[in-house]
Amino acid sequence: MKTAIIAGSRTPFARSGSVLADMTAIELGKVAVRDALGRSGLKGEMVDHLVYGTVVHDTQAPNIAREVGLGVLPKSVPAVSVSRACASANQAITDGAQMIEVGQANVVIAGGAESLSRIPITVSEKLSKTLVSASKAKTFGQRVGAFGTVRPKDLIPVQPAIAEPTTGESMGESAERMAKENGISREAQDEWALRSHRLAAAGTADGRLTAEMVPVYTPPGYETVVVDDNGIRTDTSLEKLAKLRPVFDRKHGSVTAGNASPLTDGASAVVLVNGDRATAEGLEISGWIRSWAWTALDPAGQLLQGPAYAAPIALDRAGLSMKDIGLMEMHEAFAAQVLSNLQALSSAEFAREELGRSEAVGHPDVENINVMGGSLAIGHPFGATGGRLTMTLLNEMARRDVQFGLITVCAAGGMGFAMVVERK
Repeated sequence: MKTAIIAGSRTPFARSGSVLADMTAIELGKVAVRDALGRSGLKGEMVDHLVYGTVVHDTQAPNIAREVGLGVLPKSVPAVSVSRACASANQAITDGAQMIEVGQANVVIAGGAESLSRIPITVSEKLSKTLVSASKAKTFGQRVGAFGTVRPKDLIPVQPAIAEPTTGESMGESAERMAKENGISREAQDEWALRSHRLAAAGTADGRLTAEMVPVYTPPGYETVVVDDNGIRTDTSLEKLAKLRPVFDRKHGSVTAGNASPLTDGASAVVLVNGDRATAEGLEISGWIRSWAWTALDPAGQLLQGPAYAAPIALDRAGLSMKDIGLMEMHEAFAAQVLSNLQALSSAEFAREELGRSEAVGHPDVENINVMGGSLAIGHPFGATGGRLTMTLLNEMARRDVQFGLITVCAAGGMGFAMVVERK
């Protein structure tokens, strides 16, 4: 039983600390889910399950899916939150597809949201233990006494970091190392970043990107409306990008703020339906989920190279080769990561040594990859990007009358994802 995607929506993606900073991930998620459901033409009572992803969980409401669902769907619709780093929305979508394929649901809404403007700030372990001890004290004196060993340094908040717990290496440091190990030049990274911004600007100007968005009215007065992504730099150039200093290796590095995706707020959602039911009821189908694959690598190695391992598996499961793929959406965490993965996919040596294959997997012509830019320009709300990639690809496949498309995502922990989608 195949899964059909009949509709999708996303909020504009905004740099953290900017126009969506006063909205929680839950609030953003409600906007995206409500609009996706509206675009589908289905009623909330027809939804069997909500699967929703996020990475930075709200400690006061850790099940984001349930909170989003309670605000948008009937209270009887079950909801579950998933988290697989940058591929969290992809995880939600594949979970929803599995529910449908095994007959446990007919209609599932899947996606994800992130507010990186509202990252929970943690305290030192010493202060944390002290606060717990004080909360258990029976008298005022005992509560005060619990703080007797706390020193000023213990009061300093712990700075959030996008780092691998197993290696201590940040994702940016990993991208920097990949650039060096794979021979990805600073010039090539800046060129890819410029391409991303120019294509995203064109996709915004002609309405292709904004067509997948729902306008967001922001608190507190709900008089200001956000209608497009605000990270796209229409005035950037190779000269401007070249002036930016490396962030993770200031002396010999090549990864800069200009060729890395920014911290972003936003949400996405897609509506999945039992394919037989969608066909029987004459629903307008955006596309079909043909296959997918998950892979994992040693985080101490090529952390962000997962797509090069996942793509051939997804293609095999679809009964296709890369030559069949008309359009490809590759998540752009860093330009170095994109170029490293494309290099690996086109390498016969990589295919032999890493994949056990006799020839290179290949990839579509660059002109058919991220044709409206990618996360470098559009932004990357961790939990939401997978939903955007899915709808961006399907919408463009419809415009160009392309039959097969491929989505790939790298994720923290050395994980990789690939999905083949199809239009009939």
